[in-house]
Amino acid sequence: MRALADQFATVRQRHPDDELMLVFDIDGTILDMRHMIRHVLVDYDRVHQTRHFVGLRIEDITVHENHVDRFLAELPMPEAERREILDWYRRHCWSSQAVVAAHRPYRGVMEVIRWFMLQPRTHVGIVTGRPQSIREDTLRSLNALGRQYRIHFSDHLLEMNRKGWEQGVTEHKAAALRRFIERGFRIFAAVDNEPENIAAMLEADEEGEVLFLHADTIFVSRARAIPRTVSGKQYNLINLIPEHDIQQRVSLVWHGINDRGNLRQFLGSPVQWGECDVRCDPLQRLVLRHDSFEQTPWRRGENCPELDWLLAEIDRAGKSIKLDLKEGGGMIGWVLDCLARTELDDGRLWFNGDIETLREAGFRRLAAARPRAVIQCPVDFLAPMIAALPAEAERTLARLQDWGIGRFSIGWRTPDRHLLFEHMDQWGYEVNLYDVPDLESFLRAALMLPRSLTADFNFPAWQYYGRGSGQEHAYHDYRLYLEIA
Repeated sequence: MRALADQFATVRQRHPDDELMLVFDIDGTILDMRHMIRHVLVDYDRVHQTRHFVGLRIEDITVHENHVDRFLAELPMPEAERREILDWYRRHCWSSQAVVAAHRPYRGVMEVIRWFMLQPRTHVGIVTGRPQSIREDTLRSLNALGRQYRIHFSDHLLEMNRKGWEQGVTEHKAAALRRFIERGFRIFAAVDNEPENIAAMLEADEEGEVLFLHADTIFVSRARAIPRTVSGKQYNLINLIPEHDIQQRVSLVWHGINDRGNLRQFLGSPVQWGECDVRCDPLQRLVLRHDSFEQTPWRRGENCPELDWLLAEIDRAGKSIKLDLKEGGGMIGWVLDCLARTELDDGRLWFNGDIETLREAGFRRLAAARPRAVIQCPVDFLAPMIAALPAEAERTLARLQDWGIGRFSIGWRTPDRHLLFEHMDQWGYEVNLYDVPDLESFLRAALMLPRSLTADFNFPAWQYYGRGSGQEHAYHDYRLYLEIA
């Protein structure tokens, strides 16, 4: 992925106005074909009322989809039944049902495709050895898979084998590369899992500019050294996507600046927005604390920073603040009074709160007092409703918007978050994604292009050392990173 990122930057600098293309194979490169093998074998058991493949896991399958006979040879069964199963597999492995079952991507590959599709004048072409006869199934299944990643594969960028199954695949790959070039695309890289296909495409690259990437998954042709080719086993987003690309597309929020150490980390970063948790302590002061004093009792020696102090620091640094109001009622008025003592204008203010905490009256009061500030609430509770009752979910959002709420937050770990995000995006609502646990998840979330993204920024690979919000007095610990370094 690092080589791919460098290659893309180099070719774009060399040809700033060209239509660039990254070429992908499908099977064994985008898709993990072990899912298809398992589906067909388990389906044999279902149809024939046998138990040969009960408990079969993806990890148990170590053969190419064309060499299932080798897998079957290791199983204890009569030879006649083994031949029957193999015949069944060959007849059903490319049925419509098997094609759908096979569409399970390798981790990270769809995000890689999404990132390149987001780049200006950059395209992703598909060159597969699959025959034209399953073109419709292939395109439909790819786009069903790509939906949650906000990816659409175009028919005119899909090159399929014009011969039959397993016939002339290497020649087809080379010819497809030439056809894309003839259509005006400048191919900067091509990804395939079969070394013989890469070797054939290398011959088609007359300008010698294409970087070839060998997806070291499961392949049948002989592995060998090929010029201008790098090999890897993982689609690692951290090595591909530059930090500045994310900051140009999504508003970032540093979560949990509830203590002086985390505030220093935030102020030293280019991130503009910081989020703090606001509560009233037992002395009726507005303080920064994630947990309630009932949930995590006060401790002797605990010194929660006060909100007045934080706002002064934020104002002095020219940063912006997101206030997560953990309590409603009279605290809202105290917070507004506290803000009135600062020079922070509405454009640098953001309020967040649960609807059961702030309620309609609280949100309306914030909207009236600070009409240009961002006002937000979490809507994870809508996720179970979105599939069965989307119209009801939309009416709920419209009602919340009438309260003055202009942005809605979805947790990264919320089930069906992609479906909820997709509907809200279609309906035109601004979305914030939060509770992103690590850098890889952060990059995956950013590629969905929410309006904003909230994270702890515990990203040592980017030299960010966010401490976290202090929930249950726990903070991110970086001693391990220092020892490794």
